[in-house]
Amino acid sequence: MTLTMAWVRKVGATEEMIIASDSRLRSLGAWDAAPKIIPLPRGDAAIAFAGETDYAYPMMIQVINSINFYDGALSRRQPLAQLKGHLIRVINLMLDQLKDVPTKLWEAPAAFFLLAGYDWTTNEFKIWKLHFDKSIGRFTFSPATPWRGEGHDGKVLSIIGDEIGEAREVVLENLRSPDGIRSGAFDMEPMRALAFMVDSERFHSIGGHIQMVKVYKAMQCVPFTISRNGTRSLLGRPLLDYEKSETIPTLMLDY
Repeated sequence: MTLTMAWVRKVGATEEMIIASDSRLRSLGAWDAAPKIIPLPRGDAAIAFAGETDYAYPMMIQVINSINFYDGALSRRQPLAQLKGHLIRVINLMLDQLKDVPTKLWEAPAAFFLLAGYDWTTNEFKIWKLHFDKSIGRFTFSPATPWRGEGHDGKVLSIIGDEIGEAREVVLENLRSPDGIRSGAFDMEPMRALAFMVDSERFHSIGGHIQMVKVYKAMQCVPFTISRNGTRSLLGRPLLDYEKSETIPTLMLDY
């Protein structure tokens, strides 16, 4: 599968949404160049996946098509919360087109999505987890909620994929100080946790190159080149030496 995270980052008075993931697909081996995050063409959000690519990739491509060819979604006349409903309907309509699957082979789709962005109607960053609900036989959604407990005020983080419990523990470890859990919103602690798990040999389904996009309150969704361990990569793919852009920002990761 994978490990994908979305969180609200706050530094001083500045807030932004970060969506980050590894780049590994596993079948016969580990393929470390897979795009897991796709900025939506309307500019205020991104969608990311974890799980079975047989479901996830066709659904993500048709989600993008449904926005490109429907003016209400593309123009943002349909706010983010309404777009979420539109995307669920698109995904479920696609599921209805799946035919000729022997009953004994049918399994609930193990595909999970994060829809994360900025809602102009509420002036808030929003994250939803889109997943298959066996009880209704359809894809549905659940909103990300703030972490609870001492020191967790203002912390919003949603994780999909493998080793979610371990990932949360690593995030907490990055928040701990001699005085306890650091209060306030997240900074880059989830990114540090992702980098640790990408590098660890314990997690065979998580690896490759880190990919990241940011969503700003100006309703811009911006992919970043990641410079790490001597390699530049963009949305999971290592860049060729001559691939340079003055319009795509670079994040230098030294962890």
